[in-house]
Amino acid sequence: MEFRGLMGGLYRISEWIMRLSVINVLWVICSVPFFYLVLAGLIATMETPQYLGQALVMVAIVTPFTLFPATAAMFAVARKWLTGDADAPLFKTFFRNYKENYLQSMLGGLLFILFGTLLYINYTFYLRQTGSLSLLAMLFIVLGMIMLAAMFHFFSIMVHFHMKFWQIIKNCMLITIGNPIMTIFLMVGNGVIVYVSLFQYTFLIPFFMGSLMAIVSFWTFHRIFDKMKTVSEKKQLEEEEAEAEAQKELNSASEVEADSGTAGTSGAKPQDKINP
Repeated sequence: MEFRGLMGGLYRISEWIMRLSVINVLWVICSVPFFYLVLAGLIATMETPQYLGQALVMVAIVTPFTLFPATAAMFAVARKWLTGDADAPLFKTFFRNYKENYLQSMLGGLLFILFGTLLYINYTFYLRQTGSLSLLAMLFIVLGMIMLAAMFHFFSIMVHFHMKFWQIIKNCMLITIGNPIMTIFLMVGNGVIVYVSLFQYTFLIPFFMGSLMAIVSFWTFHRIFDKMKTVSEKKQLEEEEAEAEAQKELNSASEVEADSGTAGTSGAKPQDKINP
C-alpha cells in the first residue's frame, strides 16, 4: 500500500529515520569495545588526568579490529542508498560487507592509527619548541585533517570498488589532495555532525551520528567520482575525435597522392611513343 500526499511524506520520513537509526545501532554494537574504552577513558581522565595516555593507547589498540570493520559495513549500506538501492536489506547488507571488508578495513585501521600516532608525536614535539619551530605544529594539524579526509575516502573506495589494499590507499590520498574544495566540504560537514552530536544533542550518537557521517562522506566521494568520470569521458571523446580527424586528413592526403600519381603516369605515355 502506497501512501500519497502528507501521509506519504510522513511515511517516507519515518522510514528513513528507521533506516538511519538501525544502521547506526548496528555500528555501535559492532564497535562496543571502542565506545566502552572511550567512555571509560573520559571518566578516568576527568578524575585522574594522568590516565589520558593509557586511555588513548587502549582505544588505538581496539580501533582497527572493531570500529573500522563496522564503519566499512555502514558505508556499504550508505552506498546502496545513494546509488539507488534504498530498499536493500539492512541486516544482510551490513553483516555481509562486515565480513567481506574485515581484512582490508582492519589493515587500513592499523595504517591510519600508525600514521595518526606519528602525527601526534610530531605535533606535541614541535608544540613544546620555542620560536618559529613551534609553528611547525600547525603543519601537523593540517596533515591530520588530510589524513581524516583520506580515511573517509578510504571507506568509500573500499565499498565501491574491488581494489587491492595499496591501490585503495593510493587512490584515497589522490582524491583527497586532488579535490581540495570537496575535501573541505567533507570535513566541515562531518565536523558539524560530530559537534552537534557531542555538544548539542547527544542522543544522536547512538542513533544517527555514524550513519549521517557515512552518507555525507559517500555522497562527497560519489560526486568527486562522477566528476572525474565525466572529465575522463570528455577527454576520451576529444581524443577519439582528434584521431578520427587525423585519419580523415591522412585519407585525404592519400587520395591526393593517388590522383597525382595517376596524372603523372598518363602524361608520360605519349612522350614514350613519340621518342622511342
